[in-house]
Amino acid sequence: MTRTLIKDSISEIGKKIIIKGWVNSVRSYGKLAFADIRDRSGLIQVVGGKDLGGVKVESVVEISGTIRPRDEKYFNDKIITGKIEMEVEELKVLEASEELPFDIHQPDLNVGLPVLLDNRAVSLRHQKVTDVFKVQATIMKAFRDHLNANDFTEISVPTIVTGSTEGGSEVFPVDYFGHKAFLAQSPQLYKQIMVSIFERVFTLAHAYRAEPSVTTRHLTEYVGLDCEMGFIEDWTDLVKMADSTVKAIFKAVSEKHQDILDEYGVTIPKTCENTPSLKLKEALQIIYERTGRDVRNELDMDPEGEREICRWSMEKHGSELVFITHFYTKKRAWYSYADPKNPQETLTLDLIGRGVEWISGGQRISNYADLQEKIKSRGQNPIDFEIPYGQAFKYGMPPEGGFAIGLERITQNILGLENIRQATLFPRDMERVDKRLPKIEKAKK
Repeated sequence: MTRTLIKDSISEIGKKIIIKGWVNSVRSYGKLAFADIRDRSGLIQVVGGKDLGGVKVESVVEISGTIRPRDEKYFNDKIITGKIEMEVEELKVLEASEELPFDIHQPDLNVGLPVLLDNRAVSLRHQKVTDVFKVQATIMKAFRDHLNANDFTEISVPTIVTGSTEGGSEVFPVDYFGHKAFLAQSPQLYKQIMVSIFERVFTLAHAYRAEPSVTTRHLTEYVGLDCEMGFIEDWTDLVKMADSTVKAIFKAVSEKHQDILDEYGVTIPKTCENTPSLKLKEALQIIYERTGRDVRNELDMDPEGEREICRWSMEKHGSELVFITHFYTKKRAWYSYADPKNPQETLTLDLIGRGVEWISGGQRISNYADLQEKIKSRGQNPIDFEIPYGQAFKYGMPPEGGFAIGLERITQNILGLENIRQATLFPRDMERVDKRLPKIEKAKK
């Protein structure tokens, strides 16, 4: 007899089947015991004897038995099998679980985040934690589906590189067979190269930032949902694509996971037909007028400024999202395209959602000579970028640009999570690589 998934047991009333899964809970009443068994498809209640009552939670079992209707007064509308149960005829414990470090089946995990991460293989089994990554999987699929529907080609790019993408020092060095290499800060240069091949490309890429920061919104390793597109008319094409992509993600999460949104007590971010857009200097002026904080000479918005401009967007446009554009040239990466009307500004953009930056992108320099001059102006040598990056421009690159969505950021903010580590399967930061690391002072010795 082959295994039946729990969700398919609903149509097997009166039949003997085999299920396999984990023991989610056990309730023993002398000679009678009840257990909830889970597999990837759902939960089912099974009824057995003392042997069932003695099985530890999270043990892996194989159970054969007959599916029967439940007594109507014991229906459970919270699970898909709530009107049936299995009468156990044979129980096999495939692998017994040891005592759990904490109760992972309580409605809310009243355990500190460091403890949850120290026991990550266990805490991920809690339904509410699992649901975070169900939503995240849908976000990735919606990103893929939307870009595939818009004629983008998915690519995979290296994460070991020979230089700093952004031209800064926040990189992780790698000993590459005695040669100098780094973990990539982003797939930026490679996705630009591939525009000269496919015109429109996207990738889901891991990126690494050696930022000396321990906050609720930063990681040293994160996943970027990156896309790049050629033959754009101007930077506004990027705004339109970014806007439609985020809204496609919202639609997919709302349609598939309303139960999880309800569980977390959150709603999909409010949007309007055309997400409002402000130049950075306009946004800083608005912040000054609303709060009295004079940030008008700043090169970027601080976290409080991002929250304030989202409050403005919600009040004026009914949108929890707002695009900020035209960041200053000296603040943006060297491949950013300067505004011909004002070379002190770039044709770049960020999407701020619920007070946090979700997307960063912009139009890129596509002229080979201009790109070389820009690299030199940042104190770098164009030769270091010639192979293969420079070659793509040397032999013809269309007007192009792109953007990247922070996967963990958008997951965190859709679900209203307090810490980005809650939206990361196995977080990497200054204090953790699976295990907690020694304090910085000790690590330096």
